[in-house]
Amino acid sequence: MPAKEKSIIDSVMYRYSTSANPYDEENKILRETVSRLRDEIERFKASPLMVCEVKEIFPDTAIIKIPNGNQFLVNISAECEKLKSGELILVEQKNLTIIKKIPITRRFNIEKFVIVEKPTISWNDIGGLSHQMQEIKEVVELPLKKPELFKKIGITPPKGILLYGEPGTGKTLLAKAVASSTNSTFIQVVGSELVQKFIGEGAKLVKEIFEFARRKAPAIVFIDEIDALAAKRMEVGTSGEREVNRTFMQLLAEIDGFKSLGNVKIIGATNRKDILDPAIIRPGRLDRLIHVPIPSKESRLDIFKIHAKNMPLDRTVSNEAIIEKMENFSGAEIKAVCTEAGYFAIRQDRDHVTREDFLKAIDKVRQEEKLEGEDYTGMFG
Repeated sequence: MPAKEKSIIDSVMYRYSTSANPYDEENKILRETVSRLRDEIERFKASPLMVCEVKEIFPDTAIIKIPNGNQFLVNISAECEKLKSGELILVEQKNLTIIKKIPITRRFNIEKFVIVEKPTISWNDIGGLSHQMQEIKEVVELPLKKPELFKKIGITPPKGILLYGEPGTGKTLLAKAVASSTNSTFIQVVGSELVQKFIGEGAKLVKEIFEFARRKAPAIVFIDEIDALAAKRMEVGTSGEREVNRTFMQLLAEIDGFKSLGNVKIIGATNRKDILDPAIIRPGRLDRLIHVPIPSKESRLDIFKIHAKNMPLDRTVSNEAIIEKMENFSGAEIKAVCTEAGYFAIRQDRDHVTREDFLKAIDKVRQEEKLEGEDYTGMFG
């Protein structure tokens, strides 16, 4: 082969050998994808780890409590960091070896059990409860806004109050209004949700709710239907009743225990004050009892004006005459009357509400109340 041609071929081969192969980058991406998929498959094939709680620590072993309540003495992995009693851990299911610690101390996701909000309801949105509002302001609002006054006088303000009365009379509204006026975090809890399935779980939930409230302070913990948790204790009862009692005792300890509540106030609400345990309403706990009654005639007029203030009323509507027809109505029922009257106007495609709309709405609400009463008595007939 002539030297000139050989030189050309050598030059081309050199350039080809030193140039980037167009398929190298694609092969590299494919190899990385295959490797990532292989790792993911291995991860899917791995056995799941069980979340448990440490009960007691020994040099190389520990007693743990698994989710169903049973306890086991197990080994601790050498790679596991130092553990403390009460912490949550991940345990290998086959031989129950402790693998590692979970970096959280909360047993529950508190947000699933409570409603946390900054209420926007003001005192002006509540009618007919001036005496109750004054008492709540003295017990809850004043200590949060002006704590120095109590230091000067040398007294400790009450830790909580109990609102009791018929359903629909405005107990929740009062609690939200005081939370709004003090710019506090409003934590609403239903008493029945504090009772858990396993022994001790309800007490832990109560403890964590109050720890959560202290972190969010100033805060108001509103326990609705508190009679589900704080009913009078009996000497004998089922295991479920004993668990309710344990949870209740934890609630008492949180309200009047060693840990200060600080800027956390407790408001309980119930329709059945007569069945409450005396321990919850003694001085030092929910010691200010505020009755929220069925509104009087003057109170009904105040409530009606609040709910009807944005409604286009016909000239035939007389507030006094309508209020007379709503005797023994709660605040919630008065609001329902306004809503139903508006629906009667909407159904007839009118842009104003007449006296007849309100009268029909009153009859409808009263009839529904009567049917509910008959259903209730029929359960025991």
